[in-house]
Formats: sequence, structure tokens, C-alpha cells
Amino acid sequence: MRCLVVADLHYSLPQFDWLLSVAAQFDLVIFAGDALDIASVVDFRAQILVVKKYLALLAVNTKVILCSGNHDLDERNAEGEKIARWVGDARALGIACDGDSLIIGDTLFTVCPWWDGPLVRQRIEQQLQAAATERARRWIWVHHAPPTNSPTSWGGKRYFGDVELVQWIEAHRPGMVISGHVHESPFVKDGSWYDRIGETWVFNAGRQFGRPPTYIVLDLDDGTAFWLSAEGADHIDLNAPLQRPALPIKTAPPWLRSLDRLDDPSVDQNPATPSSATG
Repeated sequence: MRCLVVADLHYSLPQFDWLLSVAAQFDLVIFAGDALDIASVVDFRAQILVVKKYLALLAVNTKVILCSGNHDLDERNAEGEKIARWVGDARALGIACDGDSLIIGDTLFTVCPWWDGPLVRQRIEQQLQAAATERARRWIWVHHAPPTNSPTSWGGKRYFGDVELVQWIEAHRPGMVISGHVHESPFVKDGSWYDRIGETWVFNAGRQFGRPPTYIVLDLDDGTAFWLSAEGADHIDLNAPLQRPALPIKTAPPWLRSLDRLDDPSVDQNPATPSSATG
């Protein structure tokens, strides 16, 4: 199974266009939060309508997972905590979203919402406990905020991660956690697009402007993770212990070359320009 991982597109339509153009080449697209942008001049309701149209088209081409990020929150629940109700509406499109678990082959995916208070946080704990009873050979979480004190949550001056997530990882030991939220992590000193907590791999693709977005490809059958950005192209062996730095991609597999990314001679000449630390 080959998974395309993105996060923090923040209503960048050129990036959504790119995502739609390549989605059919993957068995699964994982969108780890912040599809919207609360700082955009575009009305929030209009953003939701447009993004829903993209999601509908994506769902026609491949399986899609979507979790909410802090920029996606559009309502308050009965307890007064912020939620992304529109993300839940994507379930009608056949998309696995906040609160869902999805089994594909030998892999269980658990999709966590952004939590804004103790009640939603408690629901995530209950969700993970329930999913643990049906975990498959491989268990992958999608959770917008990365774990704290990890290079994947380092913004250059401090960590922007989730303390509770570290505790949940230690308690349940999933195979992978896919996050976003901290845009700079892959680009700054002491930051990274990948980490390992115990036996759990953690990923954060980061953010850059323009087309395409930064993205990660997980080749679960081959046991390889690829990271592609304007700053370069790296890969790691998921079956080996954590090693740094990641290895540059010197000979790309045919499916990766077909994305028209690695063959672009400008890749190494246009460094990424990450935006603010967290999405």
C-alpha cells in the first residue's frame, strides 16, 4: 500500500489542484489537518464549500482520510468546545474523518480530531482505547499536532507539540503517527520530518508555499518513507532503527518520478519558505 501524506494546505488552491492531479496514483491520501486558513481573506464558509468539492473529487479517485486541525474549527459543541463539524460532514463522501477507524488490508488507521478542551480530549482517549481492541498488524494514527519534545514539533525556538499525544503513544505503541501543524520542523536546525518514539514512527511533512506542497509518501509494502520538498528529497528505511540524517533520493522509483517532481532541475535551487510556526 502506498500512501500520500499532506497537511497544512491552508486553502492553497494550487496545492489542492496538485493533490487532485496525483491522488489516483496512490492507494490512500492522508490529509493530516488544516485544510482551511482562518487568516484568509476568503470567507470561512466559502472555504468550506470549495474544500468539500475538492474532497469529493479526491474520494472518487482514491481512499481519503481527513483529520481536523486548529484552522478547521467552525463550531462549538454542546459543551462549548470548538470542533470542526464540517470535517465530520465529509463522512458522507466516503472519507474517514474525525473519530473514525478504517481498516485497509493489515493496517488499522485511527483518525483523531483536534481537541480544544478536556471533553474532546477524553473522547480521543476513549477512541484510542476502543481502537486498540481491534488493532491490526500495523496501527497508524492521524493526529494534527505532533508529539511534544520531538524534532517533528520543533519550531526553531520551542516545541509546539501535544503532551497528551506522547502519553497516548507510550500507552498504546502504534506503528506510526502522522501529523502536521508545525510548519518549520523539517526545515530548521534540530527539526525533522520524521522521528521515532519507542517503536512508533512520527511524521510531519511541514509546509511550503507554491505548488506542489511538501509531502510524504509511505510505501508500506516496501518499508520506505519519502519526503519531498523544494529543499530536497529524502528517504528513510522503516524497518531499520532511527538514523539521522535521512538519505537523499538518488535513484527514484518510477512511480515517484511520475509525479514530475524529482526530475525538476530547480528543486535544489529554490529553498522552501515555511510560514508561521504552527498551522
